[in-house]
Amino acid sequence: MMVQRFKSFTVAVFSLFLLVFGLSAQAQHHDGHDTASHEAGKDTAHKEELNIGEVIFEHVLDGHEFHFFGKSVPLPVILYSPKKGFTSFMSSEFHHGHATHEGYMILTSHNIKEMGLDPQKFKAENIYAVGADGKPDPTIKVYDFSLTRNVVQMILALIVFVWIMLRIAKRYKKGTGVTSAPKGSQSLLEPVITFVRDEVAKPNLGHKYEKYLPYLLTVFFFILINNIFGLIPGSANVTGNIAFTAVLGLISFVVIMASSNGHYWGHIFNPPGVPLGVKFILVPVEFLSVFIKPFALIIRLFANMVAGHIIIICLISLIFIAGQLNTGAGWGASPFSIGFTVFIYMIEVLVAFLQAFIFTMLTAVFIGQAFEGEHHDDAHAAAHH
Repeated sequence: MMVQRFKSFTVAVFSLFLLVFGLSAQAQHHDGHDTASHEAGKDTAHKEELNIGEVIFEHVLDGHEFHFFGKSVPLPVILYSPKKGFTSFMSSEFHHGHATHEGYMILTSHNIKEMGLDPQKFKAENIYAVGADGKPDPTIKVYDFSLTRNVVQMILALIVFVWIMLRIAKRYKKGTGVTSAPKGSQSLLEPVITFVRDEVAKPNLGHKYEKYLPYLLTVFFFILINNIFGLIPGSANVTGNIAFTAVLGLISFVVIMASSNGHYWGHIFNPPGVPLGVKFILVPVEFLSVFIKPFALIIRLFANMVAGHIIIICLISLIFIAGQLNTGAGWGASPFSIGFTVFIYMIEVLVAFLQAFIFTMLTAVFIGQAFEGEHHDDAHAAAHH
């Protein structure tokens, strides 16, 4: 029964995914067709080639609006310029990059090409001040504090996360799960919390595990819920944003450094039992490893989450690529494309949990290494007593 429900859920999710992607691609095609026909003054049909690179970056990178069922959901734009002060309006005022508003314009991959701008100098989805010539002027400094889709989705995920945890905590406070068996969401999350405590915190942090357990649980569930939100069709890929993973890695780096002791730094700058000549090579490597550890956390999470989304988009795009060659080829490629997409999507569900676990596990390992010497000191003192 559960297997049948899971299959039905999978079919529903991917039907929705294909519908959202198909309508979005069709809308983009018609928009590009109408614009080109108007500029050329022709009534003949214009067939655009599907640019996979543009489609991938549009769905993976951050933006100022959500796309659902071919429709755009605008988000607040908040800008500050030393010349103009603060300005706020909805992103719909830009009309998908076809209009300027209050002296600002947002660039897309299309108008970058149309205006002949240097793609190395001007980036898509960035907002620029408009100069006297009607083109974006990079010399005018603009600070963008907008609520982009990554920010909005992260806030929504945080609200859901806090609501779930407060609800569970309230049940425990009433005695449910303490004097009786856990119920509902308690029974779902309690094994996960116990797993992080017994398999991640205790083995790596020893007697100090209770001190770091709240942080490890927060990191685990925060990454997990953002990973799951990112699997919803039309949503943003928050954990596939390098800024998101960089902040998490920086916080872990601060925690690791705050947990370090003299024994830890002594092993880095004066490794025991190592010949003097080797120390000149080993010490720089050990010192660099202090910064490489959080960098590895950042890149690992970012690369794994963005790669899965790119693969799914590429597989779906095969239908439209084949369809441009021949309508029959498009229909023929659909079953294979959908089948592989479902397979990758199921793997992405697993990866969502796996990457949250790996980030938490490595953080616990690095923290444990930072105060590793204390275990030996405690054991040595206990032996003397």
